[in-house]
Amino acid sequence: MPLDDTSGPRRVRGHRPPAGQPVLDRAFALLAAFDTEHRAQPLSDLARRTGMPRSTALRLARKLTELGALEQLEDGRYVIGLRLLEIASLAPRGHGLRQVAMPFMEDLFHVTRHHVLLTVRDEDQALLVERLSAHDAGPVRFRIGERLPLPTTGGGLVLLAFAPSAVRERVIGTSQSATGTDEILGGQDLRRALAEIRRGEYATASQREPWPRSVAAAPVRTLEHVVAALSIVAPTNEFDPMVLVPAVRAAAHAISRELTGAQS
Repeated sequence: MPLDDTSGPRRVRGHRPPAGQPVLDRAFALLAAFDTEHRAQPLSDLARRTGMPRSTALRLARKLTELGALEQLEDGRYVIGLRLLEIASLAPRGHGLRQVAMPFMEDLFHVTRHHVLLTVRDEDQALLVERLSAHDAGPVRFRIGERLPLPTTGGGLVLLAFAPSAVRERVIGTSQSATGTDEILGGQDLRRALAEIRRGEYATASQREPWPRSVAAAPVRTLEHVVAALSIVAPTNEFDPMVLVPAVRAAAHAISRELTGAQS
């Protein structure tokens, strides 16, 4: 399982919607049928992946295209429309957070030349909202907008450590096998690791497969809550915790200071 920079378990997209499902739910199901491997799809695939009758999928696809949420290519396939990007840019936990964090992420990136990631928590998953990567940096597959289980990413571990206790207990209770790091092999290891993260205000972890890499991550705060996690992912043979941990903590603290000032 991944550590910030690899692909992980994906949600099951295709399922038949319950009878009488509201049209809004069906519309979102149609949009959710798109992912990294399915960026452009014909109507037949959309109907199959959502479990909708072809006529229903066609009616929704036409309306979503009319509204700009979908666009139709010359060959008839559908893709996500720019209107969704326009709307998503207004999300305070996405673009708003990114706008504040970007100058500090750029500074951190130019100093370290490693992957710099900004993640937020959505239920039991870590959602990547921004990533900076050099052309010559190691492999990375955690794309912007992708979700991974919290224990499988460095930033996710930080977010989980400061999540409500009910969320922590639920995730710990389901972590019976490897969670995505070499150090955390199950629920009890995860519980101890989260306690250490809360005490130290940072996380470090590593993974050997499918390639050796390590991560340092720190929380980003507002006046009341941890709202994001900032992390650096580097090849293990280039990972110096004495340098990278203070660097990521200082950048996360600077972002937190900006966010707190904006709330004052």
